[in-house]
Amino acid sequence: MKRIEVVAGIICADPFGNPAAPRTPGVRFFATQRGYGDYKDGWEFPGGKVEPGETPQQALVRELKEELAIDVSVGEFICTVDYDYPAFHLTMHCFYCAIAGGKTPELLEHEAARWLNRAELHSVDWLPADIEVVKALVKG
Repeated sequence: MKRIEVVAGIICADPFGNPAAPRTPGVRFFATQRGYGDYKDGWEFPGGKVEPGETPQQALVRELKEELAIDVSVGEFICTVDYDYPAFHLTMHCFYCAIAGGKTPELLEHEAARWLNRAELHSVDWLPADIEVVKALVKG
């Protein structure tokens, strides 16, 4: 089975859009809806493939710049999710992130995005691999 290594950024902000620690009361998480491919319309945390020679953190900075036109600071490691999709095995390294410079994300590859608080995390149709991350966030 084909193996794909990716990263996901769990971007955190307070209700006013300022960077926030993941456990801050009222913290919100940035979710994106895929605009392409087999899993189009599924919701995910933004990120992408790790290129040869990159660390997961470097890949995350690059991918979020490419997909959302933002600079981020990569924070605490959350977890690694391994998930078998029908056509490939996905290994996804997940990190908390904060937007640097106060810029608003632009949707360059996604069709929609939402800021979700913990209570709203189950309000979108997550891709299967991202469900494990949602479970960790709901626990706080």
